[in-house]
Amino acid sequence: MNAETREAFPRIISVDDHTVEPPHVWRDRLPAKYQDTGPRVVRAPLKEMTFVGGKFAPKMGAPDEEGPLADWWVYEDLHRPLTRLDTAVGYSRDEIRLEGITYEQMRPGSYRVPERLADMDVNHVQSALCFPTFPRFCGQTFTEAKDRELGLLGVRAYNDWMVEEWCGPEARGRLIPLTLIPLWDAELAAEEVRRNAARGVRAVCFSEIPPHLGLPSIHTDYWDPFLRACDETGTVIAMHIGSSSRMPSTSADAPPAVGSTITFANCCFSMTDWLMSGKFDRFPSLRIMYAEGQIGWIPYILERADVVWEENRAWGGVADKVHRPPSELFAEHVYGCFFDDAFGLQNLDAIGVGNVLYETDYPHSDSTWPKSREVGESQMGHLAPDVVERIVRGNAIELLGLTADGLWAGAGA
Repeated sequence: MNAETREAFPRIISVDDHTVEPPHVWRDRLPAKYQDTGPRVVRAPLKEMTFVGGKFAPKMGAPDEEGPLADWWVYEDLHRPLTRLDTAVGYSRDEIRLEGITYEQMRPGSYRVPERLADMDVNHVQSALCFPTFPRFCGQTFTEAKDRELGLLGVRAYNDWMVEEWCGPEARGRLIPLTLIPLWDAELAAEEVRRNAARGVRAVCFSEIPPHLGLPSIHTDYWDPFLRACDETGTVIAMHIGSSSRMPSTSADAPPAVGSTITFANCCFSMTDWLMSGKFDRFPSLRIMYAEGQIGWIPYILERADVVWEENRAWGGVADKVHRPPSELFAEHVYGCFFDDAFGLQNLDAIGVGNVLYETDYPHSDSTWPKSREVGESQMGHLAPDVVERIVRGNAIELLGLTADGLWAGAGA
């Protein structure tokens, strides 16, 4: 990429970053009677923590036990520590280990708005859409809780914090809200989508594979109230890898490196579900996106899905509900997101310029921060400037209803 092109590299709109929620999110927003059972932070020793076979298993020690101290989210029977994998930016790759940490041991931009904006400036990022940490990628934490009343209050409290504080005036439109729904009730989920859409929110978290959470699949009509609300409000359904609480792996003893290599697999399965579900015919304005799934796998899945639809739809259970080739449905309804995928960009014509979004994954261990611009320049050097513009920011502006300048305008969006 020549110097002139490099100088013109667009300011990035990242569609997959993360916030580490500060301790006060639920403490300040839940009724007093829930202060002892709602989400709260305590400092305690880390007794043991493993991440094998795609399963994360931490154990909190008693206050008088030996062990490294960590800050833990405690909620009903759940004990979940902050970990270095939650916020790894600023550390060398060899320093990033599976360990518990405290707020003081993480980069402040992980959980404070001014510092986040400063870190975005360092990384040539203008705006960012941020997924949650403690609630997990689609609010599974609240879905698994026993007390449904408290769970619903917890979802709403998070959404209020996301809209009013994380993306509030201090963010100056540079942080884009992404909200949760109560997954256990599709009607309540629809209400929450509409409540947030009324204040300018255009993205909501959802599970890549709901049955892994013990919920109905998208092949049923269970989700229709939620999907209708998204369709009618222009709310994009954002699915992050791991939002089914089951990261892909091959065996119970497979090291994390195996799962890290095949993280796209759940996206692959999920997208096939959606393309064969008939939902895009029923909800013509519905759009979905796959955060952190990369894009290089997409061309083959589209090719195979079209062949199956053409050759096998009579016995494949889709002839009466999928009325067009899946590749056509993909072009109109699906977005792939990447932060490091040279192969996918070399095959962009088979995916579609309008179906690709850029991300930085700040502050996770996979993040390209503070070199997301350099990665983009290296991998997009063969593309025309107008194509780079669309991938790096233009598609996100259109999808998320941002201003022409790439900012979130709140209820006026």
